[in-house]
Amino acid sequence: MDKLRKVVSGQEDGGSDGILERANQASTLAWGTRMKGFLICFILGVLSSILGTCLLWLPGVGLAVFAVLYSVGNICALASTMFLIGPLRQLKTMCAPERALATVIMLVCLALTLCAAFWWKNNGLALLFCILQFLAFTWYGLSYVPFARDAVIKLFSLCI
Repeated sequence: MDKLRKVVSGQEDGGSDGILERANQASTLAWGTRMKGFLICFILGVLSSILGTCLLWLPGVGLAVFAVLYSVGNICALASTMFLIGPLRQLKTMCAPERALATVIMLVCLALTLCAAFWWKNNGLALLFCILQFLAFTWYGLSYVPFARDAVIKLFSLCI
């Protein structure tokens, strides 16, 4: 009855944020468990990307295997931080104004990489989207380091 009263009075929105918030609160992992989860997920992501790069040169199926393993590696590396800060906070930081563009570009390039490898069967596009995925992921990661993006921009402006 209290739940119904809260919803009717407008104190609880009942939307998807409530579900995400409850999921975030339900994940009460100890710090050591969070670190283990982070390390395992991150290492799996890095190993998957490296394995995909090594298998790139397989004749016939190399690029498709590379696209899948590289994309899975990026997803694992990105998801690994959810162990440290929780899924809700991770999604909020991914959508923060300073990271939103890099996040969108990274996820779109990830989807386009898989489309180019499997549906369009275009190796050049798949490789291009992997490169763009890497650059967007790097730009996304630099947004967490204070003044790192400014330093990279200044470095490239000096080179040009």
